[in-house]
This record gives sequence, structure tokens and C-alpha cells, in this order.
Amino acid sequence: MDQVNEVRHTPAFAPDSLVLNRKLPLWYQVSQSLRASILGRPQDASPRLPTEEQLAVHYGVSVLTMRQALKELESEGLINRHRRRGTFIEPRARRVSPVRLLGSIDAIVAQQSGERTTVLGHGPAAVPGDLAEFFPDCPEVVNYRRLRCDDDTGEPTNWAENSVRPEIAARLDVADLERWPMTKVLRDAVGVRISRITDTVEARLADPATAELLQVPLLSPILHYTGVTYDEGGRVVDVARIRYRGDRFSFSVTVEAH
Repeated sequence: MDQVNEVRHTPAFAPDSLVLNRKLPLWYQVSQSLRASILGRPQDASPRLPTEEQLAVHYGVSVLTMRQALKELESEGLINRHRRRGTFIEPRARRVSPVRLLGSIDAIVAQQSGERTTVLGHGPAAVPGDLAEFFPDCPEVVNYRRLRCDDDTGEPTNWAENSVRPEIAARLDVADLERWPMTKVLRDAVGVRISRITDTVEARLADPATAELLQVPLLSPILHYTGVTYDEGGRVVDVARIRYRGDRFSFSVTVEAH
């Protein structure tokens, strides 16, 4: 009991303020703001966050929105939530986090279009270890490997590997993947009601398979994109891993003030 009382009387961590942009999902904006506050916190800052209700008032959002934002931070290992004790900043929380992109589904489709695409192969496979968290109820997925080339020069620009839920893949026509990006195929041809896509971009070095497919030197710089697509039920339906040539692509983010 003394420990619980001590926690309750410890001053809570004070997050930064936020001016909300109504054009973007509120939970996303709140999670980004709170993440920045946590990662940039002073060394002597309290590890305990205010309650969901207090944070909701602070940000001017509903408790449900606040709960979704906190769930996102918990999944990244930035916070720990304890029943009856409260929510705490993870002491080992990283001071850096992956670059995450947010845009409309149409924008993502547009960015992936406009290149000649060849399907290199497809078929069922065991869920890769690094994707197990996304497919906890699936013993296997269906993998699709595609190579994209510049329409004018024929030069390889990127290659993609998609891991798709088997029941979704069963409704997918492989020929569509030579005409359209996977996101468009899932949404428009298969009829998946996509709720969101979480994007991560990293700088990596070309492995042997990537170097051969993209016709670049081994260990040369590439941009490694991971896109996780969720349906309306919150299930992951597709994980895309795309390797872009470092000499053909750059990473750009536009931030609007309002």
C-alpha cells in the first residue's frame, strides 16, 4: 500500500502542448507529440505519465483517442502500463525512433505507380521471424516478389517483397500486380477495407540478392521501406518490404503548419 501511495503522490511527467490538425488522425498526432516529449525529456523528469483522462484534457481529445495513442507508444516500448498503478516511461526507452510517414492511401498508390513491374515469383512460405508479431494467428503467408524498372531506360529502381495473409492472397490475381501497386490491388481488386498503413524507412547496405536485382555494387547504400497494412478490424493483411536504389531515390517529408 505504501508503494502505491508513493506512486500516486509522485508528480506526473508534463508533456508538451499540441495544436491539432483536423486533417490528420488525432491519435496519430497525439502519439507523435507525446513521443517527442518522452524522447526529449530532461534526465530528472518524472517517469509517471498523467492519467488517460488528464492527458485527454491536456490534448483536447477523447479518452478513446488518447487510449489509442498510448497503445501505439506501448507497442513501441516507450511506455509501460500497469493496472491501478498508472502509465510509466520505459527507463530504457530509445532516444531515437524510426521515421514514420503518414499520408492518404491514394498518395501511397500514386507514389508506387508509374514504373514497369515484373513479378519474379510468388508462393506460400513460413512467416519470417521478423514478421511474426504481425501475423500471430498465421502459420504461413503468401510471398510476392516484384522488380520495378524505369519505363524509359529499363534500369531497375527497386524491388518489393510482400507477405500477404493466405485468405487475402487466395482472392488476388497475380496479373494485377504487373499493372498496379499492391495497395491498389488489395483495396480496389480484392476489396480489402484498408484502415491505415504504417511506414518505416531505414538506410541499409545492399545484400547479395538486392545488389544483383538492382544492379548495384554489394554493400552500396539503399533505402529500405517497410509498410504494414491494416484492415478495418485491425488485422495486418500485408507487410511490404521494398529496397530502393540509393542513387535514384531520396527521403522527403512535408510538414504543414495547419
